[in-house]
Amino acid sequence: MTTPADLHDVRDPELPGRLLTLERDELVPLLRSRPDADFALPVAACPGWTVRDVLAHCSSALVRVVEKRFEEGVFSPECNDRDIAERADWSNARVIDELERGMTEAGPVIARSDGRLDAVALGEWVHAGDVRVTFGEPGAYAGRGLPEALTLLGTITRARGHVPLHADLDDLDEPLKLGEASGARPPGRFIGDGPTLLRLYAGRPLDAAAYELAGVEAAELNIFGD
Repeated sequence: MTTPADLHDVRDPELPGRLLTLERDELVPLLRSRPDADFALPVAACPGWTVRDVLAHCSSALVRVVEKRFEEGVFSPECNDRDIAERADWSNARVIDELERGMTEAGPVIARSDGRLDAVALGEWVHAGDVRVTFGEPGAYAGRGLPEALTLLGTITRARGHVPLHADLDDLDEPLKLGEASGARPPGRFIGDGPTLLRLYAGRPLDAAAYELAGVEAAELNIFGD
């Protein structure tokens, strides 16, 4: 008999695409409303990159997924830098157009994969939060896509056998279970809100007073740092 807990552990192949669509509908209009000068602002979460660089990275990564271009070293820092450089003479509007296309078309491709591309969708959502922070916009790492982002985070951390953690979130009625569940290590515990939890897992700066963490170090949670 399948229990609700079992269902929670089953990958939803449509989830990454839903998250991308939700974020597309909020982020793209925001980007189109900003003056060109804003695209040259430095992004604190991505040292050395401007808003435009972050968006060029995001759009190129999604188009690689759409076109199934996964050569050796794909998504490495060197590959990311090359993708950004290839778009150096593009207008900001063209970068946004490519981003919109990628956020629209990548979901079905990710759904047909074995789950290894799920983190691409979550990474895009995190980078959208990075851009919002840079613009001083409210709702960074939150918004309508937050429930989907949290569920996807759980799926990714379980698939990777990440450090176990039980998160008591202000945003959810039930605790969110993340990471492997073998029992080899007792789960850590997080108390706080969803955006803060996602910042922790993405290695983004945050206020330590905004959450409680026990049984695990913050550095162990970062899923994008390796």
